[in-house]
Amino acid sequence: MRTVSQLLDGKGRDIVAIGPAAPVLDAIRMMADRGVGALLVMQAGQLVGIVSERDYARKVILKGRSSADTRVEEIMSSEVKTVGPNSRVHGCMKIMTEARIRHLPVLEDGVVVGMLSIGDLVKAVIEDQQLEIDQLQQYIAG
Repeated sequence: MRTVSQLLDGKGRDIVAIGPAAPVLDAIRMMADRGVGALLVMQAGQLVGIVSERDYARKVILKGRSSADTRVEEIMSSEVKTVGPNSRVHGCMKIMTEARIRHLPVLEDGVVVGMLSIGDLVKAVIEDQQLEIDQLQQYIAG
């Protein structure tokens, strides 16, 4: 099973982040523009939280708040689960499943080096399973 570092090598290590004082409207626009479902919330180069479309739906829309007047820090999750580059895909999936989250920042020596989504992990598992199936079929066929 592949490591997080190997996944990031394949998908890229782009970090899409926003500051905690930014309006939620800016965060939603950034997510839409970048085609992502969550943003890292960074302050002075440090990870201070994560904000997702789910946070927006539950903490802004359903509560009738204004996207322009609400700051990211008011709706972000500040207790962020993270993994390191040597973590394995199955371990990441376990963390996401147990915490009921869809995005997992990757930190190396306290520095954010990327982020994985549940989609990234599912894709990796499917690719690994297909490779194993192909190898077994080749073995059986001789």
